[in-house]
Amino acid sequence: MHGSSTLRAMSARLDVTVFNDPGCPWGYSAIPQLRALEWRYGDQLAWRLVLIGLAEDAQLYIDRGYSPVRTACGWPSFRRFGMPFAPVPKARVSATAPACRAVVAARIDAPGSEWGVHRALQLAQFTTPLVLEDEAWLAAALTGAGFDGDALVARIGDDDVTAAYERDRVETRTAADTPGALQGKTANSDGLERYTAPSVVFERADQRLEAAGFQSLEAYDVLLANLDPGLVRREAPEDVGEILARFSDGVTTREAALIATRGNDAVDDLAVEIALIELVAEGRARRVALGDGALWTPIG
Repeated sequence: MHGSSTLRAMSARLDVTVFNDPGCPWGYSAIPQLRALEWRYGDQLAWRLVLIGLAEDAQLYIDRGYSPVRTACGWPSFRRFGMPFAPVPKARVSATAPACRAVVAARIDAPGSEWGVHRALQLAQFTTPLVLEDEAWLAAALTGAGFDGDALVARIGDDDVTAAYERDRVETRTAADTPGALQGKTANSDGLERYTAPSVVFERADQRLEAAGFQSLEAYDVLLANLDPGLVRREAPEDVGEILARFSDGVTTREAALIATRGNDAVDDLAVEIALIELVAEGRARRVALGDGALWTPIG
């Protein structure tokens, strides 16, 4: 999920498509599962991000009864999945299309960077006052995360970005009669049955397995094991510092905790947080407050 290369393409054994949208709290809450897959299987997985485009116009949400207060009040229920939230009402209800287009622009201009751009917008969406359709705020959030925010936002309306984004939206809306539909994990919000965030599709040759909507790490792991038993599976690290070395853009406490979990053991956020605090004391990591949680980044 951190870039593509010839070596990566040659070593990948499975293709993984993720349908997601930076405005979806379910998609945001699944970041730890996807990070854990990346840790376990590395370059054996070739990742592809498809933007859902949940809303082209904020009026869609307003017509459904959403307001800044109602939206913020819904976020605390997602804390059980471990990602940080700052449930403060935003200035207004927002469409997600401009943010999706910025991610698509990154994918076109610097293939592989779309994952970091998408993650940066997710973190900003759920832990800051960011309004996703406010271009100035979008640019500032991306610049703060180390990207050329002004350049990406300037590309939002370009023809190639629009065409690629529309292809993503069409692909997303092909979920009728799929396994996800059988599970009730698809949706029809604009006339066509679509994949919900963060639907994940695993493919190898002519084999295709779907994990639609929000799923556990165990569900993903079972699908991968059945699709390709020859995969090499990296075990949980002995030292959480290894996690920071692998993910130099930082991890939240739950991301680190899930990566550090062995097999189907219970996730121990507290133990991992203590280990991360010790890394800070040793000068090996820094803690950056993020909503009601933290982002841990490596030093050196």
